[in-house]
Amino acid sequence: MSDDLVIILTAGLVATAAGLLGPFLILRRVALMSDAVSHAVLPGIVLVYLLFETRAPLPVIAGAGLFAIVCVLAIDALRGTGLVKSDAAIALVFPALFALGVIGVTRWASGAHLDLDSTIYGEIAFAPFDTWTLFGAEVARSIVIMGSVAAVNLLLITLTWKEMKVTTFDPEFSRTVGIPPILLSRLLLVAVAMTAVTAFESVGAILVVTMLIVPAATAYLLTDRLWVMVATTVAIGWVSATGGHTLAIEADASIAGAMGLVAAGCFTIALFASPRYGLLARSLQRRRRRRAMRTALAARG
Repeated sequence: MSDDLVIILTAGLVATAAGLLGPFLILRRVALMSDAVSHAVLPGIVLVYLLFETRAPLPVIAGAGLFAIVCVLAIDALRGTGLVKSDAAIALVFPALFALGVIGVTRWASGAHLDLDSTIYGEIAFAPFDTWTLFGAEVARSIVIMGSVAAVNLLLITLTWKEMKVTTFDPEFSRTVGIPPILLSRLLLVAVAMTAVTAFESVGAILVVTMLIVPAATAYLLTDRLWVMVATTVAIGWVSATGGHTLAIEADASIAGAMGLVAAGCFTIALFASPRYGLLARSLQRRRRRRAMRTALAARG
């Protein structure tokens, strides 16, 4: 398998794993959760270093995952009090955890060069060089890991589809029919946290945050049906992965950055050209209304 194909497959699997969850983040108005997780994992990295004196990938991912779960559960619990909105809960929790991590680095791990860039913000261009031997064949570790995460997320969404749908659109009704919205919300956020943390080390935080939010926001402008939105989100993620890789090769630029740029380009196109919600469609609708109003006034006159 060529290096270019490994990179595209890795990014596409990240897009799939993230795309299965991203639409629910957009619809529940907690889109900043992925960015919150990327900052809140620092205390976990520091804790792993202090306890085991290692920066090996697997222990780091475990420590980061622990604090990612702490982050999302704390945000959801704070939001569940009804005293603060979702955006405020996110803005309160992740800076506190990030500050705790910064204190840990400066106080106890300053000589270890322990920061997010050196420990968990990976680079997708290195994905082909980190391999595992499976059934006698060398396979990129990122493909195995992200393929597994995508499969778990697909299973989760498939098994809880009706529950996720009703708790997303009408949590009050879900309570009346015996579906606990808080439990489903926390299950979703834990899945987001584990997806993000698992992907960080392989592809980098920028690409993870991009794939969780931008394709879903694009699909939100294109359809009103949830399953179509999820499928469109995954498809846009693969377009961003393939197109971004091609753009990066042509421009000799960052691969993750180019993929993010293509995803942003897809959103911009949808923002203007969406047949129902795009700016051009809304402009035409306003013109039609004004024309109809002038016609009605002229008829009365």
